[in-house]
Amino acid sequence: MKALIVTLFVLSALHSAAGRDRPNILFIYTDDQSSRTVSCYQEAYPWVNTPNIDALAAQGIRFANAYIGSWCMASRATMLTGHHQHGIESMRMEGQYPGSAYDPKKCRFWPSVFREQGYTTAHIGKWHTGVDPGFGRDWDHQIVWNRPRHPDNAPNYYDNQLISKNGGKPKMTKGYTTDNYTDWAIDYIKGEGRDEAKPWYLWLCYGAVHGPFTPADRHLNDYPKIEVPPPADVYPPRKGKPEYVRKMEFWEPGKDGRPVERKVRDLGPVGMKDMPGRSLKDWVRQYHQGVLAIDESVGRLLIALKESGQDENTLIVFTSDQGFAWGQKGFKSKVAPYRATVAAPFIIRPPKAIAKNCAGRVIDSPVSGVDIPPTFFAQAGLELPWPMHGHDLSPLFSKGPVSWKHPAMLVHTAKTYGSATDKIPSKDDPALFHGPGIPWYVMLSEGRYKYIRNLVEGETEELYDIIADPDELVNKAHEPGLEKTLKKFRIEAIGELRRTRAGFVDDLPTVASPSK
Repeated sequence: MKALIVTLFVLSALHSAAGRDRPNILFIYTDDQSSRTVSCYQEAYPWVNTPNIDALAAQGIRFANAYIGSWCMASRATMLTGHHQHGIESMRMEGQYPGSAYDPKKCRFWPSVFREQGYTTAHIGKWHTGVDPGFGRDWDHQIVWNRPRHPDNAPNYYDNQLISKNGGKPKMTKGYTTDNYTDWAIDYIKGEGRDEAKPWYLWLCYGAVHGPFTPADRHLNDYPKIEVPPPADVYPPRKGKPEYVRKMEFWEPGKDGRPVERKVRDLGPVGMKDMPGRSLKDWVRQYHQGVLAIDESVGRLLIALKESGQDENTLIVFTSDQGFAWGQKGFKSKVAPYRATVAAPFIIRPPKAIAKNCAGRVIDSPVSGVDIPPTFFAQAGLELPWPMHGHDLSPLFSKGPVSWKHPAMLVHTAKTYGSATDKIPSKDDPALFHGPGIPWYVMLSEGRYKYIRNLVEGETEELYDIIADPDELVNKAHEPGLEKTLKKFRIEAIGELRRTRAGFVDDLPTVASPSK
C-alpha cells in the first residue's frame, strides 16, 4: 500500500509539472476590426498608430492575408468548433435577433476538451453564439455579455451592458466595455477565478470596434486633420463584378465632391444605422479612434503577464472576427468576400522559447480562421477530439525558411449552419442573402490569387491577383490566358468543399459564361 501511495504521488507530481510546462493561451478577439486599423499592416493609412499591437507583431508572427470569418456569429461558431459554417451542426438563428441556439450534444465546443485535459478555461466579453454560453461545461470562469439571451440589451456595445458572472443573474454594468473587459481579463491573469496550478486558456472577446463604433471619451480628439483618400471603387460602375456588388451604393458625392453616406436602409443592422450626409472621412476617423482603446488594452495585458511571471510561457493570439469596409466597392459593411470587407489582423506570439525563432516574421500566404483551433491543440500537446477543417499553423513557428501549402477557404452560408446548408436556396429566397444583399459564396485564396464562386445561378466567378491588384478592382476570371488558373481554382475550391463535407458541393449552381 505504501508503495502504491508513493507511486500515485510521483504520478501526480509529474502531471502537475507537465501542466505547468504547457503554455497558457491568451486569445484576444476583437469585433469588425479591419487589418487597415493596425499600423504594422501595409494597407493601414499612414496616420494610424497602434504601438502595442505592433509590438506584439514584432515579438511574433504577423499574417498579412487572414480570413477569419464573414460575420460575427459565424466566425465565433468557427472558433468554438474548428469548422466552417456548413460543418456546425444544429447552430441556428431563432427568436428576436440576435437570438440563436444549438444542441451541445450535436455541436460540442472544444474548450470543454481543454477542461478535461487539465486546462482551466475562461471566456470574457461578448457572446454571440446561442443563448447557452456554456458555463460549467466549456468554461470554468465566465464574465459574459450574452447578446442572444438579452436581445433588448444587444445594441449596447459600449456601455450599460447586462453582464453575467459564472452563470449568475445578469447585472447592469456601466463603464466603457473595452476597459471593463480588460480589467476582468487582468484579474484572471493575476489569479482570480482560476486554479493557479493549471495552465489556462482565456478567450477575451471585445465588442469594439463594432457599430456604433463608439470611441472612449479620451480618444475623441485623436487623429485630427487626417487624410482619407476615397477608394477607387466607392461608386459604380464596377465592371466584371457580381450583380450585388455592381449595385452597392452606400456613398454619394457631397457638396465638396468627397463621399458622404447615402440613405440606403430604413432600419440598418445593430449599431450601423445610415446617417445620410455624414462624410466617409468622419466615419473612418471615428472607427479608428475606437481601435485605440483596444491597442491600450493589449499593452495592459502584456504588462499583466510580465508582472505575474507568465509572459514567457503564454501563447498570445490577436485577431478579429472579420474586417469592415468603408467605401471600398461601395460598402459600409462586412460579410462580402473581399479584402476590405473581411480581412482581419492576425498575429501569433508563441511562448518566448519559440518566439525567438520567428520574431518579426510576416507570412504572406493566406490563412483561414479554421486554422486557429488546431493550432491551439498542437501548442497544448493535445490530440484533436474530432476532425477539424483547418490546419495547425505551428510549423510556421520554426527557424529558417517557411512554406505553407494549404489554401485558405472562407465559406459564407448567411444565417444557415450544418446540414441545413445541404440545399442552396434559390435566388428568390431571402435565406440566400445576409448583410446588404450578399449571397452565399465560397472563397479560396492561395499564392497570388483569390477565387470567389457566388452560389447564385448564372453569376460570374471572380479571380483576383492579390499581389498586383491588392484592392481587388479587376476581376480576371475571364481574362485570356488565365483559363487554366481559373479552372485550377474552381477544382480546388470544390475539392476543399468535399474535404470538409459540404453537403451542397454536388449541387452547385452554374456560373456565367465568359461572354457575360
